[in-house]
Amino acid sequence: MRKDIFSLAWPVFVGQLAVMINGVIDTVMAGRLSAVDMAGIGIGVSIYITVYIGLMGTLLGLSPIVAQHYGAGRHDEIGASFRQALWLALLLSVLGCGALAWTGPWLALSSPPPEVAELVRAYLWAVAAGLPPALLFRAFYALNTAISRPRVVMYINLAGVALKVPLNALFMYGWADAGIPALGGAGCGVASSVIAWLSMTLAWIWLVRDHSYAPYGLLRAGRPERERMIELLRLGVPIGAAYTVEITSFTFMALFLARLGAVASASHQVAANLTGICYMGGLALASATSTLVAQSIGAGDPERARRYGLTGLGLALGLALATAAVLLAARLPIAHAYTSDLGVVQASLPLIAMVAVFHLFDSMQTQFGFILRAYKIATLPMVVYVFAMWGVGLTGGWWLTFAGAADGPLGGLHGSRSGALGFWVAGTIGLVAATAGLGLLTLRRWRLGR
Repeated sequence: MRKDIFSLAWPVFVGQLAVMINGVIDTVMAGRLSAVDMAGIGIGVSIYITVYIGLMGTLLGLSPIVAQHYGAGRHDEIGASFRQALWLALLLSVLGCGALAWTGPWLALSSPPPEVAELVRAYLWAVAAGLPPALLFRAFYALNTAISRPRVVMYINLAGVALKVPLNALFMYGWADAGIPALGGAGCGVASSVIAWLSMTLAWIWLVRDHSYAPYGLLRAGRPERERMIELLRLGVPIGAAYTVEITSFTFMALFLARLGAVASASHQVAANLTGICYMGGLALASATSTLVAQSIGAGDPERARRYGLTGLGLALGLALATAAVLLAARLPIAHAYTSDLGVVQASLPLIAMVAVFHLFDSMQTQFGFILRAYKIATLPMVVYVFAMWGVGLTGGWWLTFAGAADGPLGGLHGSRSGALGFWVAGTIGLVAATAGLGLLTLRRWRLGR
């Protein structure tokens, strides 16, 4: 079973790491421009990810649906569900583009300095242009993961990351001879949108030219179908909401921390970006485990589904412990790799140490959440996320960072003394609660034996 999980997990890991590297490239290249560019990109990325992740999560309801159809050999049902996901992606694109283009509320929440606000506004307009193809590509991702073909997505994502640095440089620094102006940090957003359109185009070409997709009837003409759309939304909306709860914890951290200045924002961005990279390993294992669990359920073998789930949990725990050890041992070189600003480096060091603990529980709650998703259980996990991430993590982080007294018992975590650390401590406690809650839900489901 370990071999089965690894064979699916490593292409997912490479492909998702390629996507995450795009964010690292943006952070590093913006950091080389100025602290203002780095802070602006940090806030802009947080806002974009908030919108994108919630919408993308809704589309990922397709994965367990298709995986169960695949395990049961219902090939026609796979194509029918995929086509509904494409319609849903188009609808969600309209909502998402509107949310990104309406920059006023986002900037009102963060109250950044005028020069940072201008950069955030330009960045959000740029990435809004790439949201429709990004969501369509996510439907393609969900399909290929569910039918055990993650390498296809990996190849396209690797092509995208290969273009990221030259496209960033082109739009950040401009090319006078070609009439392309220098956009500074906002050029990262333009490059991301160009890559999104290219990725969607490659995915469409792959579907047309690869005849192994033919049995599923993916490209047949069709209209939105009420029953299939309801099935997709019933599972996808809670998944998207859970993603939104989790990611907004980071988003509102970034928005609130903007009030403490560019150094606090930049150091938080380093920690958040690093967390995202570490998360890719656990996410890959969770995705592979969830696919195999769902396929086993579709095939009518609940015991095999349970064994795949337990194997995935064990693999994820081992990887998370190893990752945490590396983070603790290499805090200083990691910080220097992100920025040359010594103030940001010093502010990042305690955050990176906290990321090591944060990651351990983040990985485990991800495994439980994906296993539950394979059983088409999404609403109760969403409730757990709301309590753990917003109730404990975000609210607790605000209290530690802003509400408490700087000279009180927990004054060492006040923002005036520790920057973003209070938010990260509270966020870790929230993940402990999420891991416990989702773990109990998973054990309850396995005890049912179906």
